[in-house]
Amino acid sequence: MWRRWSVLAASVLFFGAASAQVGHPAKGAWSGYWGTSDTDKHRILLVLDWRNNELSGTINPGPSAIKLDKVGLDVDTWTLKFEAAMPDSTGKKLPFVATGKLSNLGSWNNRTYAGTYSFGAEKGHFTVTLN
Repeated sequence: MWRRWSVLAASVLFFGAASAQVGHPAKGAWSGYWGTSDTDKHRILLVLDWRNNELSGTINPGPSAIKLDKVGLDVDTWTLKFEAAMPDSTGKKLPFVATGKLSNLGSWNNRTYAGTYSFGAEKGHFTVTLN
């Protein structure tokens, strides 16, 4: 009887811990801002997914969604870089390249991805937080 209870307790702990694992640290919806200064900033929603050992994603999902062309992650430094063709204010598509570091990886409510970007000739900073 004691052995059955031990096996049951171990199973419950194992499956509880296994269900807590939700996937890759970069996976999820990230929201924040990008821009050249605090007065010139733009809202962004970045959705990243992890499937078949590859990261993919979308900027501002919806009717005007922008698919990420490339996503790369250096797991030694947790530096994430993505590239997309994003329209400027006239509708012309320009390369948007963002490189930043993932931080607070163990946190569910304070995980951030922050760094620098280039959008055509413009350069600035971005910060997004996992929702």
